[in-house]
Amino acid sequence: MKTRMVLLVGLGLLVAGCGRKAEVRELSIVPEPVFQVQKEGTYTLHGSPKLSVVGLGQNSATVKYIMKTLRQARMRPKLVATSQNSDVELVLYDTVNPELGDEGYLLEVRSTGITLSANSEHGIFYAFQTLLQMLPPDVMGTVYSAVTLPECTVLDYPRFEWRGVHLDVSRHFFPVKFVKKYLDVMARYKMNKFHFHLTDDHGWRLPSERYPLLNTVGSWRVDRDSSPWGQADPPREGERTSYGGFYSREELGEIIRYAEERGIEVIPEVELPGHCAALLAAYPQLSCDGKGSEVATGPCWPSPVVCAGNDSTVEVLKRILDEVCDIFPSRYIHIGGDEAFKDAWRQCPRCQQRIRQEHLADEEQLQSWLIAQVQAHLAERGKTIIGWDEIMGLKGTSWGMDATVNARNELLGDDAVIMSWRGLKPGMEAARAGRKVIMCPTEYCYLDYYQADKRWQPASIGGLITLRKAYEFNPAPMGTNLHVEANILGGQCNLWTEYINTPQHAEYMLLPRMLAISESLWSPRERKDWARFRRKVEEQKERLRDAGYNYCEGSFTPQFEARRVDEKTMNIAISTEVPNTYIFYTTDMSEPTRESAIYLGPINLSRGTHIKILPLYKDIERDSVYEFVIK
Repeated sequence: MKTRMVLLVGLGLLVAGCGRKAEVRELSIVPEPVFQVQKEGTYTLHGSPKLSVVGLGQNSATVKYIMKTLRQARMRPKLVATSQNSDVELVLYDTVNPELGDEGYLLEVRSTGITLSANSEHGIFYAFQTLLQMLPPDVMGTVYSAVTLPECTVLDYPRFEWRGVHLDVSRHFFPVKFVKKYLDVMARYKMNKFHFHLTDDHGWRLPSERYPLLNTVGSWRVDRDSSPWGQADPPREGERTSYGGFYSREELGEIIRYAEERGIEVIPEVELPGHCAALLAAYPQLSCDGKGSEVATGPCWPSPVVCAGNDSTVEVLKRILDEVCDIFPSRYIHIGGDEAFKDAWRQCPRCQQRIRQEHLADEEQLQSWLIAQVQAHLAERGKTIIGWDEIMGLKGTSWGMDATVNARNELLGDDAVIMSWRGLKPGMEAARAGRKVIMCPTEYCYLDYYQADKRWQPASIGGLITLRKAYEFNPAPMGTNLHVEANILGGQCNLWTEYINTPQHAEYMLLPRMLAISESLWSPRERKDWARFRRKVEEQKERLRDAGYNYCEGSFTPQFEARRVDEKTMNIAISTEVPNTYIFYTTDMSEPTRESAIYLGPINLSRGTHIKILPLYKDIERDSVYEFVIK
């Protein structure tokens, strides 16, 4: 047996020694750094790199992560005592560099070696993510005996402190293994807040010792997973509830530690006072009519609310949140607050009595009162609440996007953080009123929307957010007052899973649009460039494929730029989101085919011309035939 092991080890070393060699000529980093410059020289990193550490321990979480990742990249890294003769030096400053902040870094590739330096482990971690992106795209699946890198300097730090990614595990329950994979891809692109949507109408995913029915009843629903969302038959009397699940405390602890090792804070969400079907299925006495509800198997509209006039409701919510605080070390707890339909409150004697007793104006203020009770309780636990923009209260009855809100809601504590999803307007109103804000408007950040022609895409909830549209996201629009912008913590992308029931589908909807959001949140506004990002994404797709992620190629819908040549003629440039898309076209009203003219560059066409376009990618039709009239 020993002889066989020696032979296997020797064979592995021989293969590694005979690995491929690569030379990197151009940097392609996502998100785009604050500053980078390439120089004339090079440095060759061999398959057995030596690493030295200055200012942080060799057993620190970041060093362990770096060593493990290099081994996953088929390298054989070794820690050495001094920087002499080391290939990669990790340096934690003993004097803070104010330009870099807590998450910034300086990466230098010189002819003598590579240095990653920062004020904190977070900075070292992000510097290493950038270094990984300098290596060949297939580094995780290919043995390289040597990679030659260009001499360069990268100085980098984030534009916004909140760079979030959301995952809904209530509609469909995702295993711990996938959640970790989700966190891994977040870390690759310097996203640092994981918004974990754990409760809703369709399942309760938090463990509860105090209220066990939340798990035995609220975590499970009748299995309708084989039916399209919204077309499932309602549960039949006595039918077994077998679809769902919940995370144990140990599993959540494992997720939290895994995230912390990657510089990610896990923010749990417990929905209230609406989206509570799972809660009320377990404890129907907390509803206004005492009848409760069933754990939903499909669309649940209007969503059930808890009874705000019931003292027991307030007590139960506080005790549930105590359990959440015991599990999650995060400074923040998300308490939902969206889409709380209040018809039940209007008909409920206890809720109406609460309105009179607390001298509230209406049911909107009753929601604010309930959230204020929760906010005060969580403040005693050292926690800050986040809520969807409805927690500020509505003016009038506006439920539409960009709804007007009462940003100065006197019932809501000043430290409540507003998550603006119904457009940018509610968030801007809150920021102007001095509240802290996280922007996630649906028109840019809801990744459950289609990302290309829906006839070629898996089923989605609707809407369309292409990669380019996501790239246009700006949490602080041009012209925002600096004092107002200081209240905008950042933004995040949200992945709701009504139509997403597998890890592969979730990855497909997330990627590559999350990369566009990451560059919008990390990179300086002036460093963003769509054409450059479009090129970089093609290499990032190789990296994602090499790491085992599923992703969408992008939208093949033609994009036009028209310039006037003279009174009768326009110069037309055609492109798609995906490079190397072949564009066939006709101008005689006939249907384009592979035999039609192929677009090779801008063309002059007369005004009034009908142009029909057929995009093909890798010789496969991926989109419709489009027709435009040149005006």
